[in-house]
Amino acid sequence: MDIKYLQEAKFYREATMSEADLFSIASGQVSVFSAPNPFKEKPNEDCAALIPVDEKSCVLVVADGVGGMPAGRAASSLAVDAVRTAVKKAVTENLDLREVILNGIEKANLDVMAQSGGSATTLAVVEIQDNVMRPYHVGDSDILVVGQRGKIKLQTVPHSPVGYAVEAGIIDEQEAIHHKERHIVSNVLGFKDMRIEVGSPVTLSQHDTVFIGTDGIADNLLMDEIIECIRKGNLPEDAENLLQNVQNRMNGQEEGHPCKADDHTFILYRVNK
Repeated sequence: MDIKYLQEAKFYREATMSEADLFSIASGQVSVFSAPNPFKEKPNEDCAALIPVDEKSCVLVVADGVGGMPAGRAASSLAVDAVRTAVKKAVTENLDLREVILNGIEKANLDVMAQSGGSATTLAVVEIQDNVMRPYHVGDSDILVVGQRGKIKLQTVPHSPVGYAVEAGIIDEQEAIHHKERHIVSNVLGFKDMRIEVGSPVTLSQHDTVFIGTDGIADNLLMDEIIECIRKGNLPEDAENLLQNVQNRMNGQEEGHPCKADDHTFILYRVNK
């Protein structure tokens, strides 16, 4: 697969992809995939964006619309576009990237709230500057940094009752993935009391992989399974491995394992050698 250097923002809206895209961006490689629920005839409500800033910096974004068609689809698109617009302003006006991302998310929330029909969306944003990443998230889309040997260097906590229960040790991940209330999200864009969780910066080592994904990934694979797919090897093969495992589960090909067909989107980023 040819690797193209990404010079302008790449936006994925209502995407129906059969394989992941691969680009060179910000001193690393990035792979992105997005597709709708394979068993429903409705557009993909997930959105994603790859936003280059300069030769060493970029912003990666994933949003998962909720509320059904067309509200969820519109909400995720508005959210990603608001962040992209904010980052563009940072580039043209030489502003602090962290500040404009936060302002972009706040603007996205106002834009989503202004829509009729109960629009809402999750949002996960990763800022990378000089091999240092910082996560921002609202909702239950996941952000993960994992080393080549499988060590978790960062993992966000989903903003959901089930996510908080796992973090508190009340239930384990196996119980959580089958929980009847797993779909409930307690913090999304489109709510007046929306809150942005900003994580601590993480310095990326040479073989570290950054993962951002909607719940279409996490509802079908346990975190250990996601890590095993992405922790080593080359990025295109890792993306294909992750995709095949998710789609096999959605198709019900592995008895006794979770199986939830849904829109599914992920971004993988790895620093160049």
